[in-house]
Amino acid sequence: MENILKQLVARHKNLIHLKEPIRKAAELLVETYQNGGKVLVCGNGGSSADAGHIVGELMKSFEAKRPLQPEVRQKLKTLFGERGSLLVEKLQQGLPTISLSEHTSLITAISNDLGGDFIFAQQVAGYGNTGDVLLALSTSGNAQNVMDALMVARAKGLKTIGMTGETGGKLKKFCDVLINVPEKRTAFVQELHLPVYHALCMMVEKEMFGKENE
Repeated sequence: MENILKQLVARHKNLIHLKEPIRKAAELLVETYQNGGKVLVCGNGGSSADAGHIVGELMKSFEAKRPLQPEVRQKLKTLFGERGSLLVEKLQQGLPTISLSEHTSLITAISNDLGGDFIFAQQVAGYGNTGDVLLALSTSGNAQNVMDALMVARAKGLKTIGMTGETGGKLKKFCDVLINVPEKRTAFVQELHLPVYHALCMMVEKEMFGKENE
């Protein structure tokens, strides 16, 4: 983790003061996965795209090898022969992560029946369990639908990580860990969010699959 953090702040010196929150966020994610939990991710607009990007890095190999669990590999080979062996060869161990922006039918149903502010909160109410994490992205820190999701997460016993711009906005009070990058304009905030969540994904992957890659 330390090497990845050093690389991040060497390339983005304006993030050096955020080393500890980033480290804490990575540790929280690792703890969640090690305990069998999952991560929910939400955001609007460009942050919605970032949520999907994060899922892509965590649900399959990012930089490291991720063999399936030994018992799954064995069962696939035993039960399904040649095709099972192909699945063992091709598939990678994923880290369960869900973007709350991807389910169009569900989102439009919630928006139509309940209201647009509740598109993420309803999903946290349905998916979230104690021990899971909600990773919430908002460049302003003031997106109501993101704050509502954080409120439900707190009520259900999820840990919360916020990624925002410089001020942290209103949602900072709902976050166990806040990563408020030192920019205010939306585009510039998002430019800094990307290297931060890439570093988070690399740190998590290293901790979860490091032994397989030594």
